[in-house]
Amino acid sequence: MIRVGLARTSRDYGDVEAPYAPGKSHPEIVRLLGEGAVGDAANPAYEAVRTALFGLGLDADRHGTAEWNPIGDLVGRGARIVLKPNFIRHWNPREGGSVESVITHGAILRAIADYAWIAVGAEGSVAIAEAPQHDCDFDRIREIVGLDALTSLYQDELGRVLEVIDLRRETVTYQDGVIVERRALPGDPAGYREVDLGAKSWFHDSGLDPERFRGADYDAGPTVENHRNGRHAYLLSETVLSADLVINLPKLKTHKKTGVTLALKNLVGINGDKNWLPHHCVGSPDEGGDEFPGARWIDRMRSRATEHGRALLKRGIGAKLVRAVRRVENATRGEDFLRSGNWYGNRTTWRMCLDLNRCLYYSTPTGPRLDADAPVRTVLTVLDGILAGEGEGPLATDDRPLGVVIASTDPVAVDLVAVRLMGFDEQNLPKVREPMSDTGLRITRVRSPEDVEVAEGGAGELTLRTLDDLTCDGVFRPHPGWAGHLERTP
Repeated sequence: MIRVGLARTSRDYGDVEAPYAPGKSHPEIVRLLGEGAVGDAANPAYEAVRTALFGLGLDADRHGTAEWNPIGDLVGRGARIVLKPNFIRHWNPREGGSVESVITHGAILRAIADYAWIAVGAEGSVAIAEAPQHDCDFDRIREIVGLDALTSLYQDELGRVLEVIDLRRETVTYQDGVIVERRALPGDPAGYREVDLGAKSWFHDSGLDPERFRGADYDAGPTVENHRNGRHAYLLSETVLSADLVINLPKLKTHKKTGVTLALKNLVGINGDKNWLPHHCVGSPDEGGDEFPGARWIDRMRSRATEHGRALLKRGIGAKLVRAVRRVENATRGEDFLRSGNWYGNRTTWRMCLDLNRCLYYSTPTGPRLDADAPVRTVLTVLDGILAGEGEGPLATDDRPLGVVIASTDPVAVDLVAVRLMGFDEQNLPKVREPMSDTGLRITRVRSPEDVEVAEGGAGELTLRTLDDLTCDGVFRPHPGWAGHLERTP
């Protein structure tokens, strides 16, 4: 059985402020930071992370003592741990949504960072690394999440440096959905590593035409060139790939291209160049694409106009014209029509996500091991589902209070638990369904939902459940492009 730790808690983060003191005198944390770092305000997120790690069974014999070291079961003293949150963007445009349902909360980061420091000791190092969307203001993320307060805490109390790294090489400014400014960024100080999966890619023999691949920018050249003629390459963060342990800290929310975000999708943020990532195939399904459903003339015309617009913008011209067209389109069609692969028929993005997982799970600090029979890397996932997001995810979610934290070393097991709690059917999510029957570079030990054991913790006790024992407190509202195609039938 594959164990998943599940903690249920209050459906908000409480009144705790950065640096998010635990609020209780947990003996292992007092040993690390002293009584002065406990704080007075209740911190439900911290308690939930601790409970989820307990449920996962890490260092079980010493739980409740000052020597409890859950992450020490996965990595030794002197190691390098990289925390990978979801910091996709610094705002939520939805009137009914907050940025807290878009990004990983700072209280989750604080709890995991404490246990990471316990594991690696003074000889080791801990870093936070993320490549958010290219229009994200990382300085605002630092403020919202309280990253400076966290770095100051560890510097002042332990004399240790918590690194915070923006992995992007470029940031942009949009107006009316068109890039009007680009600014270079320092990027990953450790550099980037190209990983070519070749025939081990989920795109190999997929039947998709790489000439139709479109990525995150106007120039389709890098997207196509890195995914044709037997090549399926990704440019990934060396900081992440060289780590001894990666802790994946995704957000629980819906997603326009893959149905849900969760553990598997969060690895998009380890990239150095998002334009190497295929997001959809241009055109309708009967043309070999997955850009939009059906074959309506208006969608075909829009697709062709978009391709002309891409060509102009690639040359640095036509921005005003394209912006004017976008304004007219939004005024006449609204925002809910299906475009850019934002629907259940997208056959591209889920493959890209699974490729990224293969790249990470089959790369050692010194290089790839695509010849291995099983993953050569352990990744711990701790999923923030306290204030989740539904509807037009991942950027414009409506807040959905859920009150859970989920932990496992198996990403598919994490996603299965989350999907069931959302009221969705994993069989309708290729990103979750396909790895279970995979015969290639497997990233999961789960072959069917019956393989997953959920250990729900509380008051120092554990209750073991199956996935079928989990109850959904109201089905999440999917993205409009997935409505009616995700919900689980009784």
